[in-house]
Amino acid sequence: MARNAHPEATRQRILDAARKLFAKHGYERTSIQDIINELGDLSKGAIYHHFPNKAAILDALTEADTAQVNAALPLDDDSLSGLQKIRHWMLATVANREHMLLLRDAFPLLNDPKMLSENLKYWRTTNASMFRQCIEDGIKDGSISTQYPREASELLALLSNYWLAPMFYPATAAELKHRVRCLLTMLAAIGLPLFDLDSPEVNTLAEGIALLGAEPEHRTEP
Repeated sequence: MARNAHPEATRQRILDAARKLFAKHGYERTSIQDIINELGDLSKGAIYHHFPNKAAILDALTEADTAQVNAALPLDDDSLSGLQKIRHWMLATVANREHMLLLRDAFPLLNDPKMLSENLKYWRTTNASMFRQCIEDGIKDGSISTQYPREASELLALLSNYWLAPMFYPATAAELKHRVRCLLTMLAAIGLPLFDLDSPEVNTLAEGIALLGAEPEHRTEP
């Protein structure tokens, strides 16, 4: 059998097909065979040559997707204040529907204690550090006035990734909007006024976060 002359291209094709199916049907309702059928010209062995299981495909997708989202963050944009950077970051993240649906599909993997530990570590370190950088920039440029830069960054990282997520704390659309307003109130109280409570951005955040609890489309069999 001839060797695959373009292994990276094949790997990317697998990821692209899986992304499409996960977004449409959800991770749990998509099988390796579905991915093979979507590709049309790869065997199950070819899939397993690149990924040991379906979870590894989702892990690769979320890792690449998160890296892409983070790379687009305006952390080094000197034209924005520290406060504007955080606002842009949060709104751009929830506006990326494909990214939010991938996160939705990845959350069931957190039932694995090791996966949960790795995610908590990321939220506690990398995610919090990125928020901390923006807050420190805001203190320097005058857009943020807080005596708790470290605590604010940790609070924002933990609550936005965990408490707001409807798969951890189920909520209706109205309850989720109320929860977003509660978080904004807490942050404003310690000097981090992200958005006005009656601003349209509250709806934007709540609607984007709601995608994390959205039901995938049901598969229709031919």
